[in-house]
Amino acid sequence: MARNGTGILLIYTGGTIGMVRDYGSGSLRAFDFNNLLQQIPELHQLDCRIDTVAFANPIDSSNMDLPHWQQLATLIGEHYDRYDGFVVLHGSDTMSYTASALSFMLENLAKPVILTGSQLPIGDLRTDAKENLITSIQIAALSEGGEPLVREVCLYFEYKLFRGNRTTKVNTEHFEAFDSPNYPPLAVSGVHLKVRKEALWRTPRKSALKVRTDLVNQVGVVRLFPGMHPDWLRHQLGAPGLKGVVLETFGAGNAPSAPWLLDALREAAGRGLHIVNVTQCSGGSVLMGRYETSSGLLDIPLIDGRDITSEAALAKLMYLLGSSVSPKSFKTIFESPLRGEMSQN
Repeated sequence: MARNGTGILLIYTGGTIGMVRDYGSGSLRAFDFNNLLQQIPELHQLDCRIDTVAFANPIDSSNMDLPHWQQLATLIGEHYDRYDGFVVLHGSDTMSYTASALSFMLENLAKPVILTGSQLPIGDLRTDAKENLITSIQIAALSEGGEPLVREVCLYFEYKLFRGNRTTKVNTEHFEAFDSPNYPPLAVSGVHLKVRKEALWRTPRKSALKVRTDLVNQVGVVRLFPGMHPDWLRHQLGAPGLKGVVLETFGAGNAPSAPWLLDALREAAGRGLHIVNVTQCSGGSVLMGRYETSSGLLDIPLIDGRDITSEAALAKLMYLLGSSVSPKSFKTIFESPLRGEMSQN
């Protein structure tokens, strides 16, 4: 249950959840979060104090970029000591990217940061916005032994709380817009709110929060496909200034055994490009060496992404590249779970 006097900061960045419909014109307009309790009286039933802050210029999540991640992480850092938890309202399209990035940027996080949104505006008759908002705040206020129960970056959508850096958006029309293919939900909301405490992430040591805003975005995604032209791949891997690539391979980390492909990857890795092997499949893990078509990748060598999502792999690349990790230890550190974003070997 929530502690008396628990304070939750609600941060609105933009997105459908922050819109209401003008039934006269049919157009959408921004919701006034300063009058949140008046608009959603159900929040009075929560035993916590809710304050709100909004981006000066709320944005569609398709426009979310590094400066917005840095603004959001800095905002949480500035208010960290004054609140017990944070709920971030965010458009759904890039929510998994933001959740992944924040999980790395907020080092030593010991309080809940829960991202949520909706498929329909908050004022629509059949909206999912109210339930997502109310339950996210309720979860952010949960405590045990005088400490926040959840102490990581999460994503809540349609009755399920997920680890943020394990999620991916899977549907544009259903209320169940997100999934966590390789890690179970942290909590499920039904008649009762059931939290799976054994699945929660715990920071290995109790230290002060550090906000890491130095991200390097000289990274990219290369998705393998049958019929790929050799020149196209070499052009992608040879882009000026490129420092890291998420390579989306087939199945359990497989790729064509054509010499031109292996030579291109080997040459790129040899000049210091960090290449992470992740699977194109929505679930499962990279298992390099299981099949002949991935055995050649072991010798390059590629970074083994195991069961990490592409969203989290990109965020982790940006974070590690901005953390001045030495080239010698980069592969080892990437292959180690830092925020529960991938499974142990």
